[in-house]
Amino acid sequence: MRRFLIACSFASVGACKTAPVRQDAPAVIVDPSVRSREELTGAVRAALNGVTVTLADDALTRESTLVLERAKHRDASGLPVQGREMGAPERFHLVKSGPDCVLIHEGSGRRFSLHETACAPLERG
Repeated sequence: MRRFLIACSFASVGACKTAPVRQDAPAVIVDPSVRSREELTGAVRAALNGVTVTLADDALTRESTLVLERAKHRDASGLPVQGREMGAPERFHLVKSGPDCVLIHEGSGRRFSLHETACAPLERG
């Protein structure tokens, strides 16, 4: 009976092991291409419900955070129409999650896998 209990205890310890948790590591885009920039723009637009966005060609190539401010509406002479913009900027984070590059919209927590984009974990230094 004692051997049986010892065998059961080892079996239960082995059953408690879980699959490794995939960690998100801050990442940057490497080797950006036209396709990867289009994919990134599309993911940002989807996160913002179709709002047109303009991103720099080097977006997310040096840092893992992307901050987008709302465009200021201006009149014909170039003066702001609404005065001070009160809306908060939109923030995104690029992470390496296992083998995948994933863009995370901070406001909603939505995750967008970027299949056409190569990224690498951000080197801390």
